[in-house]
Amino acid sequence: MKFDKVTILLSFQWIVMTVLFIMFKDVKAYSILLFLIVNVISVTLLNNHLKFRKRLSELNVELTRAKKGHFHTRLLANDDHLVNDIIFSLNELIEQLENLHSDKIKSEAARKSLLSSISHDIRTPLTSIIGYIDAIKDDIATTQTEKEEYIEIVSKKSIQLKCLIEELFNLAKLDADELPMNFEQVDFAEITREILIEFLPQLKNLGIKIEVEIPDSACTITADQFSVVRILENLIKNAIQYGQQGKVLGVTLFDVDCEYQLTVWDKGPGLSKEDLEHVFEKMYRVDSSRNLSSGGSGLGLAIAKSLTEKNNGRIWVKSTPFFLTSFTIALPKSESYTIKK
Repeated sequence: MKFDKVTILLSFQWIVMTVLFIMFKDVKAYSILLFLIVNVISVTLLNNHLKFRKRLSELNVELTRAKKGHFHTRLLANDDHLVNDIIFSLNELIEQLENLHSDKIKSEAARKSLLSSISHDIRTPLTSIIGYIDAIKDDIATTQTEKEEYIEIVSKKSIQLKCLIEELFNLAKLDADELPMNFEQVDFAEITREILIEFLPQLKNLGIKIEVEIPDSACTITADQFSVVRILENLIKNAIQYGQQGKVLGVTLFDVDCEYQLTVWDKGPGLSKEDLEHVFEKMYRVDSSRNLSSGGSGLGLAIAKSLTEKNNGRIWVKSTPFFLTSFTIALPKSESYTIKK
């Protein structure tokens, strides 16, 4: 252990006092007593200082372990209250570092999974488009009807690919906090009615009954209108996509304390416990074998969650398979709204 200035000075003081005591043996008793007291104090200070230095050295070893990636390391407290306060703070920092490292690993795994899913979802329709175009070029489609069918397939695949790229672009802007938000007072009930009207033809074609419970009075919220529209569209599309077997889609809007809660529900196959834990993750699909044409992009609910949170709201899901699956968003009323930093 290297000696610091305090250790050297205390040691020097003790040596000097000892030498003086030997040199002046005939001094008065009270002087001897005073000398002994000072000497004991010096020895005690030196001993405590050396213990403190040893303790700091031990802490440094443990911190070095944590710095090298041993994030389960925790520093042990002792009887020194001042040191204990520092130890508690250091343990909190190590715990935060451990959480950050864990989040980094999860984020990296999610990034790789996302890239893999994106690659698959882009490559699949693109391969199909190229295949049908080559078939048209090579005159594999012998009749005009076949050519028109091929062109129609190419058109649908191209639209799917365009929608996927747009969703990826919007999600990237949301993650980077670059999507402009124009907060204003809007009528939540009126927006919901307008969105539902747009889906009525599709619901009718699929034979899905709609049950709506929306107040006649205005339900004023302070939000970005584009975001609210996008959230509702995504939730309704999701309910139609996965719940159409139940042949009913419901939308309810309730006044609950200082917020309005809107629920989109269906009676389809629903979600398992595992699905409930991951349903808002990017590119997650309830059935991993589904492709773009049958299972959606896996981005709709992730976008809905992100937009809801940016509007100072909450979103959650509940599901009892073939009985009721519901997605609920809660947005604060205008009078209780505070802009989220």
